[in-house]
Order: sequence, then structure tokens, then C-alpha cells
Amino acid sequence: MPQTTTGKAPATPPALFTPEALVLAPRYREPAPRRTPRNPYLRLFTLPGTRAFTVGNLLARVPMGMFTVSAVIMIADARGSYALAGAVTATGLAATAVVAPFTARLVDRYGQRRVALPATVLAVLGSLSLLLCVHFGAPAWTLFASYAATATTPNTGGLSRARWAHLYRDDPAAVHTANAFEQAVDELCFMAGPVLAAFLCAALFPEAGTLAGAVLLLTGMLLFTAQRATEPPVAPAAGGPRPRSPFLTRGMPHLLTVFLCTGAIFGSMEIVTLAYVDGPVAGPVMALQALGSFLAGLWYGAVRPAPDARRRFLHCLTAMAGLMALPWAAAQTGGLLALAGALLLAGMATAPTMVTGMTLVQQLTPRTQLNEGMSLAVTALLGGIAAGAAAGGWLVEQAGAGTAYILPTAAGALALGVVATGRRHPVAE
Repeated sequence: MPQTTTGKAPATPPALFTPEALVLAPRYREPAPRRTPRNPYLRLFTLPGTRAFTVGNLLARVPMGMFTVSAVIMIADARGSYALAGAVTATGLAATAVVAPFTARLVDRYGQRRVALPATVLAVLGSLSLLLCVHFGAPAWTLFASYAATATTPNTGGLSRARWAHLYRDDPAAVHTANAFEQAVDELCFMAGPVLAAFLCAALFPEAGTLAGAVLLLTGMLLFTAQRATEPPVAPAAGGPRPRSPFLTRGMPHLLTVFLCTGAIFGSMEIVTLAYVDGPVAGPVMALQALGSFLAGLWYGAVRPAPDARRRFLHCLTAMAGLMALPWAAAQTGGLLALAGALLLAGMATAPTMVTGMTLVQQLTPRTQLNEGMSLAVTALLGGIAAGAAAGGWLVEQAGAGTAYILPTAAGALALGVVATGRRHPVAE
């Protein structure tokens, strides 16, 4: 037997597979499977990166409810003219309606990070330019030009919905829940944004709302676009003619008309309610409609949807058309509490309608043009809001606020009529 340098025999290695060793050794156990959350909203965030891009998108989306209020307060305080403030913000809205589809088309072609981030930087520069022009008393035309530059702001909600649609492309139930979640976030931001903007402008200085909105928008978009793993891939460029606009897809014009009518409901309801209440409680009363929509959106996303989205859309529009008559009926009684309850109930039909409408947009639009398709829906919605606000203001002056509540009722009925008479199109089949 060979000897070691110390003159002793090497130690016998321990027996690893003796009966005693096997008894004393710790037993191997299969790792327990990760439990899938039962809550459908929690299940959405089990995929890596979803929480981070949602936080970034939320930060970037809050300013959408801040910029208009902030601009009106800032311009009216410095120039003493609500007419000028309204004209400037209306110009920005019109510019957004024109520019947004082209921005979305570039996003589909080159990717969210390569387009959305530079577009956000340009929009932030427009907001800062407006702030400086107002503060230093620049000519009125500079206000219009500055605010028009903010039209490049990406459709942050659409970018987020596109990511959900890509991540859960083989799970329609999860896409339904994600669309409901995004709609609830929209309602939450449009409730909190104006309140936050008004508070900042009043507590700090008139420009504070615009400045805070610009910072939140840029910070949120930087965080959102940094999540590359969840970004939808860009389809490789193919030879031949450029693909036609999603607007020309069969059924899309009918669907966009419904979005236009829905926007008219929002725009007219806001103006008429402000005129009817006419006081410090007008804001909280008006927010009840968004609160009702927020709560209904969360509920709608938690239930398992019927497989036919077109039939669901028709049912949602029927409910919306009926509930929009409640504020008009409450206004005839002259009771503020009755109006508040009617607005809360009326809002409960809008989120399910919007969620199902966005689902149909995603179904009708080719995957390589998803951002453009959803941007067209938002553009139609904005156009309806502008038209509804203008019509609501005119009717308030002509017939009074109580009578003017007939406008959102009529817009809801028109939306239902568009679908009910278009049964040969994919939206209502």
C-alpha cells in the first residue's frame, strides 16, 4: 500500500451509499409548483416586465388629464382671457387628432422605443415652450404654435394595450381583462389628473401643473420604453405597396363612428354638468361619472366575457343608451343629489362599452398596424369630445343646462343606431 509523506495510510473515503447514509441523507423533494393567482388582474402581472411597464405607463398617462386644465389656468391667469385659453387648447386637440395616427403608424413600423421616446421629448419641449411663452408675455401666436407641438404625445394607453395584446395573443380572456384594466386606468387618470393640476397651480404657481405634467410624462415614458422584453416586435418590411390604413378595414368606419358618438357623450356631459351645477362642487359631481366607469370597468374585466365580442358590444351600447337618459331625467327634478346618483349610474355603462370597442379594434386591425388602429379609435373619441363640448355649450346658452342633458342621451342613441343598422358589418353581425 502506498504511503503518504507522513507515513500513514490514506484515510478511507466515507461510504456514500451505505444503508445508514441513505437513511440519514436529506431526501430530495420536487419544488412546489408556483401557484397561479385566482384574481384575473393579478394573473396579468405574472409575466416578467409587466409591472415595470405598467408603472411607467401610469406615470406617463396621468398628465393626459393634467395638461388641458393646467394650460387653461396658466393662460387665463396671465392673459385674463378664457377665450384665448380655450382656443389654444382646442388647437392642440385638433392637432393631436391629425398627428396621432401618423405617430402610431411610425410606432408600428419602427418600434415603440425608437418612435415614442423622441415623440415624447418633442411634446415635452412644446409644453415647456408654452410655459415660457406665457410667463414672459410672448405674442399669442406662440401659444398656439407651442401647444400644437404637444400633438406628438404618443397614445400611451394604446402603447400599453398593444403590449398586452402581444403578450397574451393566445389568451382572449386575459386580453379582455387587460383592456378592462387599461380602461379603468384611463378613468382613474382623468379623475385624478385635473384635480392634481388644479391643486398644483393654486398651491404653488400657475405654471406648476404644466411643469409637473411634463416631468411625469418624460419620466414615465423613459421607464416604459426601457422595458424591451415586453415590447411588441416590429414586423419585417416587405416589398410591394405599403399596407392600407386600418381605417379601410371592413367594419372599421362603423366602429370609429361609435367612438365618435361616445366621445360626444363625454364632451357634452362635461360642459352641461359644469353649467348645471355651476359652483365649487361641480368638479366632484362631474367626477362621479368617471368613478362609475372606473368601478364598472374593474368588474367587467374580472368576469369571463361571452365569446362573441360583437354581440357584447351591442348589449353594452344598449345599456349605455338607456343609462344616459338618467341625468336628463334627474335634471328635470332640480335635485343635485339625484343628478349625482344619475351620473354615477350613467358612467357604469361607458367602461364596458369602451373595453369591448377596443377589443373589436384589436380584432379588426392587423397585428402589424395595431398601434395605428387604436390611435384611430382615440382620434375619433377626441373628435367626438370636441364636437360634444361645442354642441353642449351652444345648447346650454340656447335652452338651458337642464334641457341640454338631452345631448348625451341623443349621442348614446345614435351610437346604438349606428351598430343596429350596420348588421352586415363585422361590428354588429
